[in-house]
Amino acid sequence: MAVCSGTYTRQRRNCGRWQGNRDPGAGRNDVSSPCPYVLRWANSLHDEKPLSVPRDAHFQLETCPLTAVDALVLRFFLEYQWFVDFAVYSVGVYLFTEAYYFVLGPVQETNIAVFWCLLTLAFSLKVFLMVTRLYFSSKEGGERSVCLSFAFLFLLLAMLVQVVREETLELGLEPGLASMTQHLEPVLKKQDWDWTLPVIKLSIRLGLAVLGSLLGAFLIFPGLRLAQTHQDALTLSADRPLLQLLLHTSFLSPLCTLWLWTKPVARDFLYQAPMRNMTFSVPSEEVFDSLRLWVLVVLCLLRLVVTRPHLQAYLCLAKARVEQLRKEAGRIEAREVQQRVVRVYCYVTVVSLQYLTPLILTLHCTLLLKTLGGYSWALSPTPHPLAPSQPSETLISVDPADEAQQTAAQVAGILGGLLTPLFLRGVLAYIIWWTAACQLLSSLFGLYFHQHLTAS
Repeated sequence: MAVCSGTYTRQRRNCGRWQGNRDPGAGRNDVSSPCPYVLRWANSLHDEKPLSVPRDAHFQLETCPLTAVDALVLRFFLEYQWFVDFAVYSVGVYLFTEAYYFVLGPVQETNIAVFWCLLTLAFSLKVFLMVTRLYFSSKEGGERSVCLSFAFLFLLLAMLVQVVREETLELGLEPGLASMTQHLEPVLKKQDWDWTLPVIKLSIRLGLAVLGSLLGAFLIFPGLRLAQTHQDALTLSADRPLLQLLLHTSFLSPLCTLWLWTKPVARDFLYQAPMRNMTFSVPSEEVFDSLRLWVLVVLCLLRLVVTRPHLQAYLCLAKARVEQLRKEAGRIEAREVQQRVVRVYCYVTVVSLQYLTPLILTLHCTLLLKTLGGYSWALSPTPHPLAPSQPSETLISVDPADEAQQTAAQVAGILGGLLTPLFLRGVLAYIIWWTAACQLLSSLFGLYFHQHLTAS
């Protein structure tokens, strides 16, 4: 509750009353509206004909704080509050677990933080699906067509990314699939199922491509919205250069994430850059991997810091929509003016979910990458080799006469050979990198759309 209330009470929204030329017999109609965003015209309550006002009339919008009590009536507010609180609790459990493992160093205990992070990823996909479903339930088919078009486009791009060689894009998919094949082959050969190995590898690649397509469809409208709020936030912070620097850095943070796994840009440049007479200690492979994790966490925190300016910029769209009326001729119904303002307020929870869900998804994938991938937070050259995976049959005692135990041991052996640390490294790195790529492409397309297409 505190997280959501803290976010919203700092936002401000426009509550309005209008002033301007009125009909001589209409009387005084500039009735101040109570919060939130309710515009009332007293003399029109009993008129059969809806009250209309000139479009070029002077509408004066006032501001008042947006509290959690006001937001309770908004759609998806409870889902937003629950999701953000769960993500915060998940990070808290992860920090506590990391401290526990650092102090005591248990070996064979199950890491409960992994379960919390996996649940957060599942809820993130659920939120994406819930928000995207709004565009498919719309009467107009434009949003639906945009989602389907970009889903197909990102499907092609996801398949192209998987064929890029590791020397260029070191996501670790090839070593991960090789590790999975090495551990699965002995188990499958005993059951004469070794012919399924190519099918499993192809299914995994297709599954990653479909997941990339879904993420692209989920992130296209959040990217378009982010581009708009980024431009508006820069305009509102014209006299605050430090905030503008943070906004620019946050907007380009997905590009930095892409560079982290682009080997010629990140690793090769760091290791092979000519230093002339300068003395520079090149970090080891383990230090570079740990540094990459820290950079991802810092970029997520940076986006979290600029959440308030982005949401404030969105709420200021109400003022921009009303000012747009002054450029038009004719008359407009008072109810339509009210709706133009109210729609911005009613949609603020959805915009908050669109902004925070990719951030939460990236952060928890980073935490899982550290834990399941066998990395370390320490920026030291101490190597942290992956523990060799042992066949499950050597870890589980099975009664030869019990078929149920034999079946369970076989399933455990297959899962143990499938979910190797190298394989999990590749999958999680792919999700992080691909999420950043979708955010960057959609936000850049949003900049072009808002600057050129909407202006024309």
